[in-house]
Amino acid sequence: MTEKLKLLLVAGARPNFMKIAPLVQCIKAHNAKRMAGAFAIDYRLVHTGQHYDQKMSDVFFSELGIPAPDINLGVGSGSHAIQTANVMTKFEPVCDRENPDWLVVVGDVNSTMACTLVASKLGVRVAHVEAGLRSFDRSMPEEINRIVTDALADLLLTPSSDADENLRREGIPDGKIKMVGNIMIDALVANLDRARQSDVLFRLGLKRKAFVYVTLHRPSNVDDRYTLATIISELNGLAEHIPVVFPMHPRTRKMLLEFGLFNKGNTGLKILDPIGYHESLSLTENAKFVLTDSGGLQEESTFLETPCLTLRPNTERPVTITMGSNKLTSLSTLTEDIREALHRTAPVRRIPPLWDGHAAERTLEHLLTARAK
Repeated sequence: MTEKLKLLLVAGARPNFMKIAPLVQCIKAHNAKRMAGAFAIDYRLVHTGQHYDQKMSDVFFSELGIPAPDINLGVGSGSHAIQTANVMTKFEPVCDRENPDWLVVVGDVNSTMACTLVASKLGVRVAHVEAGLRSFDRSMPEEINRIVTDALADLLLTPSSDADENLRREGIPDGKIKMVGNIMIDALVANLDRARQSDVLFRLGLKRKAFVYVTLHRPSNVDDRYTLATIISELNGLAEHIPVVFPMHPRTRKMLLEFGLFNKGNTGLKILDPIGYHESLSLTENAKFVLTDSGGLQEESTFLETPCLTLRPNTERPVTITMGSNKLTSLSTLTEDIREALHRTAPVRRIPPLWDGHAAERTLEHLLTARAK
């Protein structure tokens, strides 16, 4: 009987789905074409339910062609401690029952760290996809998740050379570090044709390179009234000159309502409900520039050669600045940075190494090699 490689794949929140989808497709392709004697791959997809809103998760599963999760933990929202504890409590019996060869976690959300902790204590090997990213800002919950996950993981699959260097500085042995490239770009490449067929520009009355695409959700930007009021004021001013498309995260909408800042009077500021992946890609590719605090959009805009302003004091993806189209901005510089972005020509396209749509294949090769040893 042919041996099998058994994987548990964990997705917890919207950014995870774009990273899991290419791996699922790669596993299916491997099983379909494997030669006699090769490892079959048996996988279970675990959705922790960290993002449980239909617009924030279910639509992404359907768009990305990911099968319904085999296991849904349904943890829902809560404080960091409550959410992490709920994931651990519900995931432990799953991990114990399934007894996988590898737990594969992606990104840096609470589910990533929580499932890693459980698997490590049960003696299950952990592979971390998108390992080694660092903002060097421990006030960000995601930074804590990244550090803990990488310290415990047995295989660290990195998107770029700077991530390799971060891990080496933290004492991770070279043998555990494998640069595979950016798996988020795998999803982008696989979905770009469908994104280009989207009618979102037509529906919103937009012209190519004649609008600004905005996404903001981080607590540092939306949980403080003064900060959020300043951002909305900037967007209202910008919308007097160029349409501003702002699909609003539930957290951002909630805070706008609480602070009494929700004003639909400016027709140039198009506030939308959360949108699907293909629509987001279409808006990113066709925008004059993107204003965001999302890690994924920094990467997507770099690949699509769209100027990007990231409203954060730091980024765990510095390659999007040194090679890509990204620039950090702040409340104090936002007005000037927006003015510059409006008149900025598209940068010379420089795609970081291995951002080529084949990161999932390299990831699977390393998992198979590790299993064969």
